[in-house]
Amino acid sequence: MTKEEKAVDLFSKGYNCAQSVLAVFCEEAGLELETAFKISSGFGGGVRCGELCGAVSGAIMAISLKCGFYIENDLEQKGYCNKKTYEFIEKFTEANGSAVCRELLGVDVRCPIDHTTEIAQAAHKNVCPKMVESAVKILERMDIL
Repeated sequence: MTKEEKAVDLFSKGYNCAQSVLAVFCEEAGLELETAFKISSGFGGGVRCGELCGAVSGAIMAISLKCGFYIENDLEQKGYCNKKTYEFIEKFTEANGSAVCRELLGVDVRCPIDHTTEIAQAAHKNVCPKMVESAVKILERMDIL
């Protein structure tokens, strides 16, 4: 199974978009799957309010695991991670028209109850797996140290 297929499969099993994307990259970066699921659990649905797409958030977490800076004043690594994050967001936006959850869904999901409407649930079922797949594909094509 490819990473894209695995991520979409995880999404179909009830993991959110951020969890599904981060999960397929976490172990190769040294993060346990359970920890990855926990860390990313609040980022689905555009941080539950329709903002930055959870698939994008999960991808940015994966980028940060791979090339994030952790040494004080390591401005070179910090700049590199920022550059790769920006590059990912640009590629995702170009491929999908936006990186904002409610714009991708075509439904305003700023309130928790908004996620429960029939329209939101249909959009979630039809749009989100495509965003998960897109995020993983873009990450796999990027050159990240």
